Amino acid sequence: MATRPGPLTEWPWQRMGNFKYLVMAPVVVHGAYRVMNKGWGDIDLAYSLILPSLALRMIHNQIWISLSRYQTARSKHRIVDRGIEFDQVDRERGWDDQIVFNGLLFYVGYLAMPSVRRFPLWRTDGAVATALLHAGPVEFLYYWFHRALHHHFLYSRYHSHHHASIVTEPITSVIHPFGEHIVYFTLFAIPMLSTVYMGNGSALVFVLYIVYIDFMNNMGHCNFELVPKWMFQVFPPLKYLMYTPSFHSLHHTQFRTNYSLFMPFYDYIYSTMDKASDELYENSLKGTEETPDLVHLTHMTNLQSAYHLRVGFASIASKPSDNSEWYMWTLWPLAWLSMVVAWIYGSSAFVVERIKLKKMKMQTWVVPRYNFQYGLTWDRESINDLIEKAILDADVRGVKVLSLGLLNQAKQLNGNGELFRQKYPKLGVRIVDGSGLAIGVVLKSIPSDAKQVFLHTGTCKIARAVAMALCGKGIQVYLYLLATMSLLLWVNSFVEYFHGNIFYPGDHES
Repeated sequence: MATRPGPLTEWPWQRMGNFKYLVMAPVVVHGAYRVMNKGWGDIDLAYSLILPSLALRMIHNQIWISLSRYQTARSKHRIVDRGIEFDQVDRERGWDDQIVFNGLLFYVGYLAMPSVRRFPLWRTDGAVATALLHAGPVEFLYYWFHRALHHHFLYSRYHSHHHASIVTEPITSVIHPFGEHIVYFTLFAIPMLSTVYMGNGSALVFVLYIVYIDFMNNMGHCNFELVPKWMFQVFPPLKYLMYTPSFHSLHHTQFRTNYSLFMPFYDYIYSTMDKASDELYENSLKGTEETPDLVHLTHMTNLQSAYHLRVGFASIASKPSDNSEWYMWTLWPLAWLSMVVAWIYGSSAFVVERIKLKKMKMQTWVVPRYNFQYGLTWDRESINDLIEKAILDADVRGVKVLSLGLLNQAKQLNGNGELFRQKYPKLGVRIVDGSGLAIGVVLKSIPSDAKQVFLHTGTCKIARAVAMALCGKGIQVYLYLLATMSLLLWVNSFVEYFHGNIFYPGDHES
């Protein structure tokens, strides 16, 4: 929300939640009525593309979201090296509002302009006119409207909502108050309405123009640089015709520069080009490799767990895993496809998350395997190879600690990582498992000046390791009488070595 929300800030269907898609019901009902009365032949090309084009835009945007989050987690070409706040995630969840809004306006335009119903699939002269009208009136008017939005009056009431996201994601591009989107659609409608009235409009040009707008919006708001330098070397004027993520990122950090929509030449003309644009572009392309202090190596659980990763669907990842939801079942084909792709092409662990706690840098790496695959005897060797490759990669990169999570530490797989410790005795990275972390927490909780410790536990790996560590420090360890004999016998073998620091209730010191 803007700092001082003005009129037309909220979307008309703000309170409808996911039921907002019902506003597209007239389009569906109208189509069904025409088919029932006159058959499929009555559905013209323009009308038949309204709903599919909206679905295409949602898929297009989701691909950018997943790609950006994956690249931001693993890429060294990050532009702003900061995390994303929870408030931003919540604020940007309604990125599909503008798609619904555009769909309604296209439907109204279809009803209001009968000539649209006779649209051909393609007209080259219409495509050329659309490109020229965008480069001219659209870019020019957007530039000055954008500058006006940065005036205190409009900025505080509208545009500050968009600029609340310093670290941008692709969907940040469409997070604006409703009133702003009305103006944006009016600007983008200039080429489309002009070709309609000139008589050279076509259905495919309309669709491709919207795809171009979505592509450039998403690309420009990525927080990593992906435009290769050779493109500008081959065609130098391209720097005036296409912006880059680093160019627009400066607008979100500096606010008073780089106002252009997609073509920066108006910033050059009116001297609002940020002087750091070229330098930031060069530095972002070179990038800096981050060396985490700690890596947690985990894996997928069930087939639908991929949607709960940060690279998946935000609306699903933000809720507890619940496979009983009806829409989760509709995603099964996609889940199976992701499993097959991961099985065939997943040759290494991939980064899904970066976390900073004060000065400590942490990353989460995921082995591209699912729970059930760990139970396949014939697949254990390949899984161990993936884990081994991740450990060696972490060692080369200078990682201090690698934690084996969940089934990656299974005893039948690698014996809690012991297989790799024996195979590579000179590893610089320290391999730990969940039990090791639990032991560390327990030991850390014991005061440093403690002389005696009472363990109320049964037999388990954690209890044995805690007892061993305490005895090694010269601390007297008391074990609960109901502890199983296996634990007592196990630790008893070390009593003599540790000068008899283990006691049982009933001894002379109990």
